[in-house]
Parts: sequence; structure tokens; C-alpha cells
Amino acid sequence: MRLRNIAGAREVIAESPFVVHEEETQRGKWKQLFGNDAPLYVEIGMGKGQFLMEQARRNPHINFVGIEKYSSVLLRALQKQEEELLPNIKFIRMDAERIAEVFAPGEVQHLFLNFSDPWPKERNAKRRLMSHQFLGRYEHILADSALVEFKTDNRSLFSFALEELAAV
Repeated sequence: MRLRNIAGAREVIAESPFVVHEEETQRGKWKQLFGNDAPLYVEIGMGKGQFLMEQARRNPHINFVGIEKYSSVLLRALQKQEEELLPNIKFIRMDAERIAEVFAPGEVQHLFLNFSDPWPKERNAKRRLMSHQFLGRYEHILADSALVEFKTDNRSLFSFALEELAAV
């Protein structure tokens, strides 16, 4: 997918009440941000937000945080949220490498990795969301009974994920 820069996207994101800014300050305080004790589910690389927003719509008793690296993509999710105004969803524009700085140990009950970028070149293996580097970060933020839900249609990425999990 080729991403096109959308003029003004960063400004819209900076002003949106649905985007958590200075996300590191929320570490360990997500329940206070949402104003309830509901479990916290996170999707990394949420794209335009269709999956996460459907989850939030169907599960009002769960808090959802969507992480997206690209402003032009996050903007599409914000446009949908402005129409729906779901109270149990927030967005963060950031690189997932910083996830352990944003969520405290045991704070996340469920992690979604849906059709992530496969980063096919071997030199980019550490960027894959199922690499041992990322798995180590997830281990810090996930609750003991947490679930990581990984979906892909890329056979090479799936095989890579199995190898990385076997090494843990």
C-alpha cells in the first residue's frame, strides 16, 4: 500500500480529543484516562481503524487503544471516530518500538497484530511486530493471562513468527 501524505493531517491529529498526546504520561494510568476499570486491549498498526472501531462498538465494557505510525492513515480512523464518538477508544500516533514506555507492566490484557507489514527483506527482520525484540516489549506490558492475537496472510511472516515464538 502506498501512503500519500495528506496535507494538514498532523495538525488535525494534534488537535483531536481522541488522540492521546504525550502518551508516556499515561503509563500506568489508562484506567483513569478512560474513567473506568475495564480491561485494556491494544492494536498495533491499526490502519484506518475499521477492526478496532468494530471491536469497540461490540464491546462497550472494554477500553481500546489503537496505535498507528502514519498520520495520513490515522486521520481516516479519526474521521470515523468523529462520526461515531465511541467512548471506549483512544488513538496514539507513534512507532510501536516505544510501547513499553506507554504501558506499564501487566496493563494490557489483549494485543492485536492484524496483517502487519511483513518487512520482507532480512535486514528489516527486527522491524517485524513478531520479532524477538517486539516480543520482549510485549512481555513487559501484558498481564499474566493476556492474549496476543496475530493474523497474517503472508506465509513467510507466519513462519518467521513461529520461529521467533519457539525461541522465546
